[in-house]
Amino acid sequence: MDATVRGTAAQAGNHRLLETGARVGYAASGVLHLLIAWIALQVAWGQSGESADQTGAMQQLAGNALGAALLWVLAVGFALLALWQITEAIARSDTGTRLKSAGKAVLYLALAWTAVSVVRGSSSSGSGSTESTTATLMAQPFGRALVALVGLGVIAVAVYHVVKGWKKKFLQDLREHPGPWVVRAGQIGYVAKGVALTVVGALFVTAAATADSERASGLDGALRSLQQLPFGKALLTAVALGLAAYGVYSFGRARYAKV
Repeated sequence: MDATVRGTAAQAGNHRLLETGARVGYAASGVLHLLIAWIALQVAWGQSGESADQTGAMQQLAGNALGAALLWVLAVGFALLALWQITEAIARSDTGTRLKSAGKAVLYLALAWTAVSVVRGSSSSGSGSTESTTATLMAQPFGRALVALVGLGVIAVAVYHVVKGWKKKFLQDLREHPGPWVVRAGQIGYVAKGVALTVVGALFVTAAATADSERASGLDGALRSLQQLPFGKALLTAVALGLAAYGVYSFGRARYAKV
């Protein structure tokens, strides 16, 4: 890529608006994970019918005017964080870093779009959307193989999260040491996200193996699957607390992130 283009992207990424927006985006991620954790806790103890995923968390917020206003803040934060990740994808010369930034940009754009859809009342449940997308993909030539590859890819990301948390590699994303409480929250949070994503990936692989798209039910289905295991209530409670810890870490990252 042309050095001039990379330089322009780097300058854009260093703009105060994008830097502030990126931090708001990380804080928005913290809010979202705390909400998902709360729903997951309710699911664990049989007290919630809400979808335990990003859409369900946002729908819970949209129940009143204050929550709807907060959803708009989340949408803007995620959009600006996505834009900052795009500048990183363009400005960096390392292919791996560029691909990772591009992937994160897609994720945050999707979260921004989901927040806008929820606040406008036009969103569908995350699980239903995942099942529908999986069914469409499986109907294509080699569709089951593609779904299996998606599942394996999610499991690879899950392993990455566990390693990143266990070895404290997330500290490389921060400009300075955030303090022991944030570090411990990051460790627990990354491992918990890894566990949840492992189940998500396994459900995709199972859907491909059985040709049953309903098995690929996203994060909500993964968390509810944990509840069905022996000692599932305790296991899901632990994962929920871990997701809450990731939310706490995200607030620390909003302050200390390298942006």
